[in-house]
Amino acid sequence: MAQVKKRPAVPSPDGGWGWMIVAGCFLVTVCTRAVTRCISIFFVEFQMHFGADYSGTAWIHSLVDCTTMLCAPLGSFIGNRLSCRIAVILGGFLSSIGLVLSSFATSLEYLYLTLGVLTGIGFALCYTPAIAMVGSYFCERKALAYGIAMSGSGIGTFILAPVVQMLIEHYSWRGALLILGGVVANLCVCGALLRPITLKEEEEAHGPVPLDTECGYGVKAPVVSMLEESLAINNNNNNNSHRCFCFQSMQEYCFLLMPDFLMLAVSFLFLASGCSLPFVYLVPYALDVGVSHHQAAFLMSILGVIDIVGNITFGWLVDRRCLKKYRNVCYMIAVGMEGLCCLFIPLLRTFALLVPFSVFYGYFDGAYVALIPVVTSDIVGTHNLSSALGIVYFLHAIPYLLSPPIGGWLVDTTGTYTATFFLSGFALISSSLVISTVTGIRHCRRTQKHRNKNKNTDPKQEPCRSDFYTASSKDVNPSVNTANS
Repeated sequence: MAQVKKRPAVPSPDGGWGWMIVAGCFLVTVCTRAVTRCISIFFVEFQMHFGADYSGTAWIHSLVDCTTMLCAPLGSFIGNRLSCRIAVILGGFLSSIGLVLSSFATSLEYLYLTLGVLTGIGFALCYTPAIAMVGSYFCERKALAYGIAMSGSGIGTFILAPVVQMLIEHYSWRGALLILGGVVANLCVCGALLRPITLKEEEEAHGPVPLDTECGYGVKAPVVSMLEESLAINNNNNNNSHRCFCFQSMQEYCFLLMPDFLMLAVSFLFLASGCSLPFVYLVPYALDVGVSHHQAAFLMSILGVIDIVGNITFGWLVDRRCLKKYRNVCYMIAVGMEGLCCLFIPLLRTFALLVPFSVFYGYFDGAYVALIPVVTSDIVGTHNLSSALGIVYFLHAIPYLLSPPIGGWLVDTTGTYTATFFLSGFALISSSLVISTVTGIRHCRRTQKHRNKNKNTDPKQEPCRSDFYTASSKDVNPSVNTANS
């Protein structure tokens, strides 16, 4: 075997192969989130073939969405223990098998298992590791990279929706699911693009690693060598190996004890409770106030297209030098503005007034989606991003499953959509207020850290704590780093 040189790991390269990581993550969001949205196109075919009502077929979409979020920590676990590449390839294989098996369905319960659970688990193994890899390759342009990567959900929906409908017309729903399974199999190709990288902060925690001479970046040791080392430890002392495994697991999830991450988790619960309601009830509300079916569907198209614009442009804006250190505040503003839009919608009772709502809500929705991984990374650090995103998306599962039925119950009880949109608006504003609390905590922490630096020129770094903005300020003055080295 070729000899590998041991060199220090590098900071986030902000380019190079990182753009291939962005392309891979973009395709992952197309094949996971966009395909999940397009599953609802099959509902009419399922109702006619199996003689089921809408509520029975709607459980398929709920199971896919809920399983994807519930199993997000599993994707993080496999990505941390083996690699993100293995997790995405395995997830692509499972989701493709789930869609192919669904094309042979004989009952609705069969679809619950194959299309709902098996495909959802496959999507979960792909989604979180792919997003975490983008954060490893980007620092200065992280928001823009995430904006491009996360826009795959909107662009994929815009393209796949008419394609899936055409496939159903030509090949029936069974043939369409079979072809869709082949499309989703490209997740394995996306996984092959995710070349591992070791950053300087990971090297400080785990020691130096071999250098990948092909790309110049430090890469994780092969899985085979990791297994050989673990087997050697087991042969020497099984008790020590168990203790090391437990200690490593505790290190990966030690961010759960951070107060600002706990507050962030609470804000995500409010966010997930309110963000899905306008997507579900905008068209029924428009029809209720007298808007035609064609115009109501056009409102959703506007919302989807502007969502893509928000993904990319807001990420680009937040990466500007004047806004970079305030991107958590930008995230808070995006979520708060989205909540305000929901509070005003009961006053909008014509198509001309609902169009601005679709524009503003779609833009700020795309903005906050692109910044979720960025805000999480700023709090927990890049080395804990994969595990943290698993927890973050896990927190979305139950609200995604329960909030639409609760909104429907409010409509049935009150006879109007006002209470439902008020629930969405207040939940989003509450999420924004919690984020402001997190911002205050981090500001106090940075202030205290600067005070300690004035007293002690060589402060000890606390374990499992990351301050992105302090690290960035060091990188601004390379001469200081050169002198220290």
